[in-house]
Amino acid sequence: MNAIIDLQVASEAADLPSEAQFQQWFSTTLKHLKRDSGEITVRIVDEDESQQLNLNYRGKDKPTNVLSFPFEAPPGIELDLLGDLVICAAVVAREAEQQHKSLHHHWAHMTVHGILHLLGYDHMEEDEAEQMESVEIAILNQLAIDDPYTLRE
Repeated sequence: MNAIIDLQVASEAADLPSEAQFQQWFSTTLKHLKRDSGEITVRIVDEDESQQLNLNYRGKDKPTNVLSFPFEAPPGIELDLLGDLVICAAVVAREAEQQHKSLHHHWAHMTVHGILHLLGYDHMEEDEAEQMESVEIAILNQLAIDDPYTLRE
């Protein structure tokens, strides 16, 4: 298995996952999807950078949990580069608290979710969403993380 992560931390947030945790989440995702290799950049940002990127690329003027930027190689170029994930630490922490989830588990979920986007999964249509969620649940289960879509009381 050759899963390479370039981790960039552009946030002062506390309780961030380690590079080893991101590596485990990425490797588990690739293995589940029967891929031998891949390379991603994970950039952890604060709300200002997330909001600016979300506005520039999605037309939404607010920070978001994770943005995925798939890499498209020029014709004739073969690379294992899947793309970039930009994850907003403050949004992930706020969502974990609001949803009564473990911060570590929510980071894992957002990372797996973003990686699946880099691999072509989407959730714009109901059938796509169901498929993507079932893959997320299966991968997270392999990481001993409960179904993130189960409602918490």
